[in-house]
Amino acid sequence: MNMLSRRHFLKLMGATAAVAASPTALRAQTASATGRVVVVGGGFAGATIAKYLRHWSGGNVAVTLVDANLAHVSCILSNLALNSSMSLSQITFNYEALKQKYGVNFVQGRAAGIDNDKQQLKLDSGILLDYERLILAPGIDFAAIPGLDSSLVPHAWQAGPQTTLLKQQLAAMPSRGTFVLTIPKAPYRCPPGPYERACVVADYLKRKKPGSNVIVLDANPKIMAEEHTFTTAFNQTYAGIIEYHPNVLLDEVEVVSSTKRIARTSQGNFPAHVLNVIPPQKAGKIVFDVGLVPSGQNWASVNPLTYESTLIPGSKIHIIGDSQGTSQPKSGHIANAEAKVCADAILRAFAGEEPDPAPVTNSACYSPITAKTASWLTAVFAYNPNTGAMEAVPESFGEAPAATEENYEKMFDWAGNLFGDTFA
Repeated sequence: MNMLSRRHFLKLMGATAAVAASPTALRAQTASATGRVVVVGGGFAGATIAKYLRHWSGGNVAVTLVDANLAHVSCILSNLALNSSMSLSQITFNYEALKQKYGVNFVQGRAAGIDNDKQQLKLDSGILLDYERLILAPGIDFAAIPGLDSSLVPHAWQAGPQTTLLKQQLAAMPSRGTFVLTIPKAPYRCPPGPYERACVVADYLKRKKPGSNVIVLDANPKIMAEEHTFTTAFNQTYAGIIEYHPNVLLDEVEVVSSTKRIARTSQGNFPAHVLNVIPPQKAGKIVFDVGLVPSGQNWASVNPLTYESTLIPGSKIHIIGDSQGTSQPKSGHIANAEAKVCADAILRAFAGEEPDPAPVTNSACYSPITAKTASWLTAVFAYNPNTGAMEAVPESFGEAPAATEENYEKMFDWAGNLFGDTFA
């Protein structure tokens, strides 16, 4: 199917994934744990933890969810908006179900500061929110790139207006044109995402803009996820269309000439009809502002048993989702899993219990390769008490042997279940 039917998608969206409350969470619920939690960020991490704190506590824990927007636009499936296989409205989710079904209090605003002594979150409007536990799930922020003007050269790595701008530029691109995509050094949000985008764009250009090509400038030494899948796609499916260049570092003086659409790199200058620069990434601004990121690093240091900050022990401030600095990938699926581990740990703490000593999370995703086929990957991460870290279980790594139409169909089932488990 080239276009997901709205009826089918809405059906999937409303179907909550089969996620049973774990015995640890049920013990906390039985203990009638009570408390007051404020969550910053309404993406996959923040919305999930807000929902499950209310759900698993039987409504005994008061939860306030803060986000600058009234709805979240999913990065998952957003690349399909570039070739009109989906619309952004299909992957935009408000917080009505969290409010109506679970009793989550929603406040529109932007976090401006934290008074940890008083346990108060300050919003840019001046509103103060009291908490006993504070969850920060603000997603990513971008490092500044000299010469980059995102109103001319979009990143589209936060879905929404940037996605629309990139789509418009692709539509206006001439035949025999050049699309240049830059990939930052890992870690970044959604490891397979840039390579997936290269494929989606190449497929679109192959069909709509004959003679065009895609140049991928990767700061990493190799493809960072689904290496077999994307190597096959670049070398076979899109042979003569996609050029892949690893170890390409952006120039430190003037990386991008936005008005001329030129990427300046260690391997020369790359002019483009459409230039898509994905900047290096770091934890959300509020996480940096309150001192939860180690000096010289980009991500928050946390205890993976609870996701509480290790820089301010006993702070009762937890960081989940893309801003956290464990070895787990930064993706919507893993953010949903981290949120449940954190929710369980908080409920146990409210009930006077210790956190689960052996949490396990799973990362999974599907990647469209053509307008009709997709691939998938999966991995399991388990807590290692000897290192105090979440580590990938080697035998758990899996990758689709080939991109297929069946996988393309299953991609929407997977996404619909994840959307439902998070927002419905």
